Amino acid sequence: MTMLTRTKQRAALHYFIATVVFAIYGGQVCPFIESISIWQSSAYSLVTFSLLFMARTLLIQEGGAFKNAQREVGLFLFGAVALASWYFSVYDFPIESGLKVLFGIGSLGALISLDLALQAQIKHYPLTEYTKLPESMSHMGHSIATQLAILVIFIVLMLTTTLTMVMIKDIHWLSESFGRVDEHMAKISIIKEFVFVALILITYTCTIMYHWLQLLRLLLGKQQSALIAAANGDLSVRVPVSQQGELGIIAFYTNIMLSKLAQSKDEITQTRDVAIVGLSALAEARDNETGGHILRTQEYVRALAIQLQNHPKYRDYLTAETVDLLYKSAPLHDIGKVGIPDAILLKPGKLSDEEFVIMKTHAMIGAESLAIAEKQMGSNSFLSIAREIALSHHEKWDGSGYPYQLSGDDIPLSGRLMALADVYDALISKRVYKPAFSHDKAKEIILAGDGSHFDPAVVEAFINCEQMFVSIALTYNDEIKNDEVTN
Repeated sequence: MTMLTRTKQRAALHYFIATVVFAIYGGQVCPFIESISIWQSSAYSLVTFSLLFMARTLLIQEGGAFKNAQREVGLFLFGAVALASWYFSVYDFPIESGLKVLFGIGSLGALISLDLALQAQIKHYPLTEYTKLPESMSHMGHSIATQLAILVIFIVLMLTTTLTMVMIKDIHWLSESFGRVDEHMAKISIIKEFVFVALILITYTCTIMYHWLQLLRLLLGKQQSALIAAANGDLSVRVPVSQQGELGIIAFYTNIMLSKLAQSKDEITQTRDVAIVGLSALAEARDNETGGHILRTQEYVRALAIQLQNHPKYRDYLTAETVDLLYKSAPLHDIGKVGIPDAILLKPGKLSDEEFVIMKTHAMIGAESLAIAEKQMGSNSFLSIAREIALSHHEKWDGSGYPYQLSGDDIPLSGRLMALADVYDALISKRVYKPAFSHDKAKEIILAGDGSHFDPAVVEAFINCEQMFVSIALTYNDEIKNDEVTN
């Protein structure tokens, strides 16, 4: 069932209820109408509101809102004039009875049109992309506060006027009918009419106020949801903009703010990525054995992290954003090598024990450099993870690593992931002091380090995605050109 069909059905229901209300009122409730029966009243109401509904279908375009309400009220007033004229010409109804029909149908029409207009706003709540703020949205006539004030004043005046007219009319009828009708029955008829009219008007009023609050909850709820999503990092959300005065303006400028924040975030991310590439390229330029090491290790780290997202211990930590930060931070794991003397860093052979002690300081040098940057920029999740990786990727699960001999879970997860990725890549890469090992040989060595060198959970993740490691190694092999590495 389409939204358009539901809207037409709701309108048809309103017109049917109006038919029943006026049929019962004219034939059973109103003590002033004595010349027509319930069946005649029902027939006239059915014909009147059926014709009005047919005219509505032709003249009122579905999906509109308060502009359609004015047309709908006009239709009801036209129908009221037609019905009052029929009663006046055929049954010789007095003027006050015609005014009662006119005001009664007009009042009910106003309530029905308001309810349908609110329903149209709720059902057709748009997501409209405005390139500039429409002048109509900033007009006071569209203000939520103004609309609510007008609505409350209108309903109060209508209720007061209608019930006052009923009371005056019945008192006038009672005075003219004094002696001709039983006083007790007359009082019952007056109370019955008063209660009937009040019940209809109050029911419609409560329905309208409920839908008004429903519309406000919808408008404010969308605004709230978008701001919560933005606060959680999703800047792609937008608030539907409806022409609802100040709320429309708030939605419009919220979307502008979110667009500008997303643009700024993209620029910052691009700047960060460029800085990473530059720094990692600097480290690589000083190490002639690096080759595609940077690209491979960051891909390994991401593959391991994605595998560990299914691990109960790590699934809460390894969000999509954290995995992306790990991936982007991994290239900086050896940034500290820029502080290692060339004689050691570029030595064409295995390092001596003394040289290896100096080489091991690259972990501290990298971490301290990134810590200085983090201090200057303030708390930053990217720099924090990059510093963790630089400092701890040579720590071992059993505590025999460096620089702080951390063990187990005391080693940051980022460092544990990088440790396996770094060792695997070193094993399958050719060095001056060793040939490139096969994947199976590298896997055998890593399994031998399970629980000693490597976190068992990380080793398990490696086993689950080892084919991805093979594919990554082939894709980013050492024959890749330098310009491809840095892009």
